[in-house]
Amino acid sequence: MRAVLSALGISIGIATLIVVVGIPASSHRQLMNELSALGTNLLRAEVAPDSTTGQLPPVPENSAEMADRIGPVHMASALANAQTFVSRTDRVEENSGLSVLVAKPNLLEALNGRVHSGTFLNAANSAFPTVVLGDKAATRLGITSLTPGAPAPQVWVGKSWFTVVGILEAMPLAPDVERSVLIGWESARRQLGFSGHPTVIYVKVDETAIEDVRAVLPATVFPESPGEIRVSRPSDALAAKRLTENTFSALFLGLAGVALLVGGVGVANTMVISVLERKREIGLRRALGANRGHIRWQFLTESVALCLLGGLAGAVLGVLGTAGYAAWRDWPTVIPLNAVFTGIGAALLVGVLAGVYPAVRASRLAPTEALAAP
Repeated sequence: MRAVLSALGISIGIATLIVVVGIPASSHRQLMNELSALGTNLLRAEVAPDSTTGQLPPVPENSAEMADRIGPVHMASALANAQTFVSRTDRVEENSGLSVLVAKPNLLEALNGRVHSGTFLNAANSAFPTVVLGDKAATRLGITSLTPGAPAPQVWVGKSWFTVVGILEAMPLAPDVERSVLIGWESARRQLGFSGHPTVIYVKVDETAIEDVRAVLPATVFPESPGEIRVSRPSDALAAKRLTENTFSALFLGLAGVALLVGGVGVANTMVISVLERKREIGLRRALGANRGHIRWQFLTESVALCLLGGLAGAVLGVLGTAGYAAWRDWPTVIPLNAVFTGIGAALLVGVLAGVYPAVRASRLAPTEALAAP
């Protein structure tokens, strides 16, 4: 039982080591899969307010079309802030905290977004007073679904009623769209007096040329003042946000090392007590011709075998723990083989270190002294 408990300490240390390496690896794989699905080839060019007046400079109305002419660019779309408010009623003119954005019909395709209910803006409805709600905007306004055949709900935008024709699903790469009410370009001109100048340009490019496109994009969309265009990659922000969840990995690795150390001390203690309890066995072996080297190897082998068994059990527990947690979170299971082999190697090393002193102590017992032990 003492040997089993000592091996259990080694198992816990190795299992912890594998789990704290495997779970972040599984999380990272899931993140990469999500980013690939969302679109890692997306660039966002935003107009910065003038530092003196605080006003947005007039970016050319055809800036999205200008960006689309860049060779590696697959698609470009535009957004603009309508500078007005939206609410469920015309009785109270209050700010709901939601933005009213003017959108091009190809915005959803550029952002790899999907419609949860209804339809998106298109050539047919964007000229009329219709809106599409972002995921969070729909929740805020209390319109979470559209029933086919039933009268469509309406929202009060500026000083006009607009009919809700669609609700979007969550869009992690475009949180500003999630919190917005989207209006067609022509409808915004007619109903809200929209000037037509975009404030945000979304560009999908060949991922191998994304840095080159990022370098020329400001001068392309706003040749008069490219310094007022800020280009970012939304997927980078999402990746950085998710990776901060793994900042405690080093702490858990330290805990795994402590557990392994405690397990090694337990194995050493077990072997020392084993030497004290088996003095007569040691004396008998010496009397039958075993030399000190044989005794040393016997106890050192027992220590290594004990730690190796604990390490193998810990590796199995760590793999099962990682696979179980990944399955619970619906992540792909990633088991770093280097962590498994490192854990087993660490168990062997602990076995050698923990067995050296007991083995040397056993080999130094004289046969007569050992046989005379009670």
